[in-house]
Amino acid sequence: MLLRPLALILPAALAIFPAAGGTPTRFEEFARLPLSAQFALREDWLARKHALLLPMMRRHGISMWIVVNEEFHEDPLTPFIAPPGPVVGGRDLFVFVDTGEKGLRKVALTTYFEEPHARFFEVIQGARPMKEALASLVAEAQPRTIALSIDGQRGVTRSLTRSGYQFLVESLGPEAEKRFVAAEPLIEEYLDTRLPEEKAPYLHMVRFTESLVKRALSSEVITPGRTTAGHLRRFLYDQLEAAGVSTWFRPDVRIQRRSVKPELSRGFLAVAKDADVIRRGDLLHIDFGITYLGLNTDWQKMAYVLHEGESEAPAGLRTALSRTHAVQDAVMQESRPGRSAAEVYQAALARMKVAGIEAQIYSHPLGNQGHGLGAAIDASTLGRQAPSKLLRKGSWLALELNSRSAIPEWDGQVVYLMAEDPVWLSDDGWVTFVPRQVELYLVK
Repeated sequence: MLLRPLALILPAALAIFPAAGGTPTRFEEFARLPLSAQFALREDWLARKHALLLPMMRRHGISMWIVVNEEFHEDPLTPFIAPPGPVVGGRDLFVFVDTGEKGLRKVALTTYFEEPHARFFEVIQGARPMKEALASLVAEAQPRTIALSIDGQRGVTRSLTRSGYQFLVESLGPEAEKRFVAAEPLIEEYLDTRLPEEKAPYLHMVRFTESLVKRALSSEVITPGRTTAGHLRRFLYDQLEAAGVSTWFRPDVRIQRRSVKPELSRGFLAVAKDADVIRRGDLLHIDFGITYLGLNTDWQKMAYVLHEGESEAPAGLRTALSRTHAVQDAVMQESRPGRSAAEVYQAALARMKVAGIEAQIYSHPLGNQGHGLGAAIDASTLGRQAPSKLLRKGSWLALELNSRSAIPEWDGQVVYLMAEDPVWLSDDGWVTFVPRQVELYLVK
């Protein structure tokens, strides 16, 4: 079900998202759509996602799926199963029903009538109490299973509140409660399924993320001996505001310095404090991502602050970056649709062991959430994901990892060279949206 205004809005909207071209260098070049056009574009995507839902429900043995939204406590699924925009009813229900030969029935039981909902759902509102309306719907459908956001491993799959659960039990009775099942497998496939139409706008987002990080890790922002990690963070925040987009996490800045033992946190290099001053000879790292159109980027790059008289980073640091490239190559070459994430993780690390490279791999799905649902290629594949999840063709991943190398110019001190690139899965493995970082950024 596509909207009539889309015929006028979408061509103009999509024209600003070229499939190829140069990387923008200033935030003014980030072409942000007016909010009305953003909503129109996302409603087009929503119609396409709804069209994929019935086969997903059947693959997971789900006859009915209910998402409960609470006012001022929005369910994390609501922006992706209902039209974008505020949902302010005290409690609203979005119900998807497999009716067999008649296909997918979509019903919204809402506190207030919202016209966008009526374009996607059969709206039941105001005629009778919500409990009674829901009970009637379930009695008519006689679903074998009723999937809810319960018992999942991630917040988006276990988001149903205790009060919401009690409401469903009171509405449907103890017999229906026996048919309640976890919606986690369905939620994961739904959120991990990317549309071809999302690619061009997402590429635009990735390029913008790249341009901001390049600017942050440059002489435009950094004056050695004066600029702090907090300055870098505030620069990124201010550019996001100017561009009209947001972020889903506090930007991480890390500083490695010769003769200074790095602090660690949870087995990784610790994040710098806002007051930490950047100096000449430092190795810098930024972890940063933006949120726009219901999608998220995640991006890590590294820079070296030149000493007076230097024109390039020490050879040891450049070699260390090439070792990180080898880790990336191993993950990308081992990955194929249908292969288990655990196999990829183990195979990539086995390659690194043969090559004598000490590496960590902690790549995660990416898309509607920054830390998305799907097959993560990390240590969890050997434990939490049992049996290991399979890679899904077309899904997106934050290819996140590091290598550790002893740097001769730093008297053998070990440094971390980290990288993170958004990638998508083709038949031949992961493909980057933009070329990866091939050289350290240099701060003069």
